[in-house]
Amino acid sequence: MSRTIKVLLAEDQSMVREALAALLGLEEDIEVVAQVARGDEVVAAAHAHGVGVALLDIEMPGCTGIEAAARLHKELPAVKLVVLTTFGRPGYLRSAMEAGADAFLVKDAPAAQLAAAVRKVLGGERVIDPTLAAAALAEGANPLTDREREVLRAAADGSTNAELAAALHLSQGTVRNYLSTAIQKLAVRNRTEAVRIAREKGWL
Repeated sequence: MSRTIKVLLAEDQSMVREALAALLGLEEDIEVVAQVARGDEVVAAAHAHGVGVALLDIEMPGCTGIEAAARLHKELPAVKLVVLTTFGRPGYLRSAMEAGADAFLVKDAPAAQLAAAVRKVLGGERVIDPTLAAAALAEGANPLTDREREVLRAAADGSTNAELAAALHLSQGTVRNYLSTAIQKLAVRNRTEAVRIAREKGWL
C-alpha cells in the first residue's frame, strides 16, 4: 500500500480552500491534514502536522505565498512546495522558483493535474505550467532591486515621500531616488504607473 501524502493547504478564500481540500481528499493517497488562511501561519502548521507537501496561494494576508515558501524552504527543506495562483504573471513564477518552489500552477488547472503535481514533486520532479514558463522566459528577469520593490509596494497606497521615508526608515531623498530609478526602469511616467506595471508582471 502506498504511503499517504500529508498536505498543507494555504489559501485565504475559504470557498476555494475547501473546494481544493475536497478535490484532493478524493485521491486515495493524499490527505489534507492542515488548512490555513494566512501566509504567516504556514511554517507553524507545517511543523505541527509533519506535512510532506505545502500548497500555497500567492495572495494571502500576513505574508505572500512566495514569502511563506521561502521561510518554509529555509526551516523545513524536505517539505515540497507547490505555489498556486489565479494570476498568470511570469514574474511570480521566477520569484516562486527563487523561493524554493517545486511546482507552480494556475488554480484553474484540472484537479487531476494538481494531484499529479503533488506526487511528482515528492518524486523529485519540478512541475511548471508550460504557458507561464514560456511567458517568463520571454519577459526576462525582474529589473527592480529588492529596495525598489519595497518602496514601490509601500507607495501603492498613495503615501507621500515623507510618509514613505518615515515608514521605511529612509531619508526622503533616498525614497525619491528609488522611485525615480524604478520609474525609469519600467519606462513609465509616474509612480502610479510603475506600481501598476510591476504588479501586472508579478514583479512586486
